[in-house]
Amino acid sequence: MSTPTRITHLVDGQSWTGTAERTSPVFNPATGEQSGVLDLASASLVDEVVKSAASAWEEWADASLAKRSGVLFAFRELLNERKEDVAALITAEHGKVLSDALGEVTRGLEVAEFACGIPHLLRGGFSENASTNVDVYSIRQPFGVVAVISPFNFPAMVPMWFIPIAIACGNAVILKPSEKDPSAAIAVAALWKEAGLPDGVMQVVNGDKEAVDALLTHPDVKSVSFVGSTPIAKYVYETGTAHGKRVQALGGAKNHMLVLPDADLDLAADAAVNAGFGSAGERCMAISALVAVEPIADELISKIKDRMGKLVTGDGTRGCDMGPLVTSQHRDKVTSYLDAGVSEGATLVVDGRQDSYDSDGEGYFLAPTLFDHVKPGMSLYDDEIFGPVLSVVRVGSYDEGLKLINSNPYGNGTAIFTNDGGAARKFQRNVEVGMVGVNVPIPVPVSYYSFGGWKNSLFGDTHAHGMEGVHFFTRGKVVTSRWLDPSHGGLNLGFPQND
Repeated sequence: MSTPTRITHLVDGQSWTGTAERTSPVFNPATGEQSGVLDLASASLVDEVVKSAASAWEEWADASLAKRSGVLFAFRELLNERKEDVAALITAEHGKVLSDALGEVTRGLEVAEFACGIPHLLRGGFSENASTNVDVYSIRQPFGVVAVISPFNFPAMVPMWFIPIAIACGNAVILKPSEKDPSAAIAVAALWKEAGLPDGVMQVVNGDKEAVDALLTHPDVKSVSFVGSTPIAKYVYETGTAHGKRVQALGGAKNHMLVLPDADLDLAADAAVNAGFGSAGERCMAISALVAVEPIADELISKIKDRMGKLVTGDGTRGCDMGPLVTSQHRDKVTSYLDAGVSEGATLVVDGRQDSYDSDGEGYFLAPTLFDHVKPGMSLYDDEIFGPVLSVVRVGSYDEGLKLINSNPYGNGTAIFTNDGGAARKFQRNVEVGMVGVNVPIPVPVSYYSFGGWKNSLFGDTHAHGMEGVHFFTRGKVVTSRWLDPSHGGLNLGFPQND
């Protein structure tokens, strides 16, 4: 067994050289071996980092849009060149298969590409002669120091939902990644310095609740972006807003896929398997409840079961279809739902505990699992399991299925599978969910649209990336001006420069 690697903070463009009072182990979930020792930040260290960011922010906020976009373009190229290395770090600490990890980095890159257009995105409005010789115009200005608190399930992509836009808008960012798999986020953050970003504008503090609370209550942190479970999202929102911060806290989900009798059942079965078991079900956009409108449930379950039998679970570096869960504790929590489901009356169709795994060592594995005859009131249905467990709920009609979805306290993502355009349009109109797929099982928006749910899946009014992201990381200002005498700028025959 190799000696665990020290993993530490990124402060002022450099790895932190201090001595941590507390540390946390980092594991390879495919083998169960400890791979790293993570320094945990104290509240006093967070205070030092915030002060550094506040000092660095003033210069960056004054940088021209041309300068900012140049850094964004350089960052995008660097990350694209090294995306395989970042994907390897994700697989080593999170466990997801390499192809999935690479896809995660690629989706994060899309947000960086969107942020490269910041000169256009920050363009304001102008009204000439709103009154006699009076002009009115609008501008958007950066906040200052902003915090991003990201989850374990997408250690590279989720920080990228926020950081490129926040930096492009002229803010300084402090990232607190998950302590379960921090290395990918730190590696991506380090690229900003190489791209030309001034020291202190992008910093990383690793930690647990102490670091989170320090960010939520620090007077110089102006906004907080969070992704995680609903109870913690609610805590982040309430604590942050109580301390005067703008907060977007994206919470949990219980995503439904409604399959109508006219749907292509082969397509629906493929989608259910892909969306239910990709990334071991550890994603807030996973389909965990398949709502089958009778009489198709038996045939659809048969097709899903057949596809599940072809999946290989194991080490993400070996070309498997699905990797392990992130920790042994989380694996045990997910498996506890299997016994609970049976005791509550659901039918266990495929038991993932009975599978074999392609891995060395004692990894945190649970193969894809399928339940039938699941109903509201069962823990399988009510809870966000966050694992490779797919539950089939049988309903008698489209209206019953829609009512079921709208009655759920979560409203993150949903999908409908049908060949009836009218039914699809009615569904996307009436379903009370923030992101909707029509014959698309994981409707994650592209970067120039915004990501976020409704109800208990979002605390705050602003979604991630897209124009909502630009607005979150800026404040609007309207200027009314009148100039009585024109000024003369002098002679300069050279071509205008964007400096």
